[in-house]
Amino acid sequence: MAVEPKSPVKAPDDARRRRLLEVSLGVFSRFGYRKASMEEVARAADVSRQGLYLHFATKEALFRAAVEYALGSQLEAALAALAEAGRPLEARLVAALDEWLGRHVGHLGAAASDLTETRGTLKAEHEARFEKAVARALTDSPLMAVYASAGLTAPQLARTLHATARGWKHTCTSRETFIEHITVAVRMLFAPLRRAR
Repeated sequence: MAVEPKSPVKAPDDARRRRLLEVSLGVFSRFGYRKASMEEVARAADVSRQGLYLHFATKEALFRAAVEYALGSQLEAALAALAEAGRPLEARLVAALDEWLGRHVGHLGAAASDLTETRGTLKAEHEARFEKAVARALTDSPLMAVYASAGLTAPQLARTLHATARGWKHTCTSRETFIEHITVAVRMLFAPLRRAR
């Protein structure tokens, strides 16, 4: 007896899913994970609660997908800024750090700590990919000849720059201030190269 092939599962509408994730990020940022509800997300997205449940079975599944979407979007924008041809490395580093960490400074409420402090494998993987890209950009620059003589590696410099940016993310009250401070940190990193010229 021949087995009938299963009907193909319809792929979710990417644009609709993206919209739901973006809206849910706003709701989770405003209310925090515990106080946010699927009903609130559905209302904000202008869909029925049942429609939201068709995409995400639980609030936890929605939250995880939203965090993954946010991290992925930030990383993609940061890597694009880092790879932008025709710009000096200093400017690319500032732009990448801004896309990775600065974009939400001053825009998230106190309840957003669920999103900004998310720990675990997912965040660690994205952070590692970001640091690796920064290290690769530094390795390809004349800067490493200066720091190699001091026994410092590109991954060490990338981790230090990343940690500095994370510190400014938590203390700055606006994106503009974050960019000012991270620009100083990047200039400090490049100061030995200027002296060597």
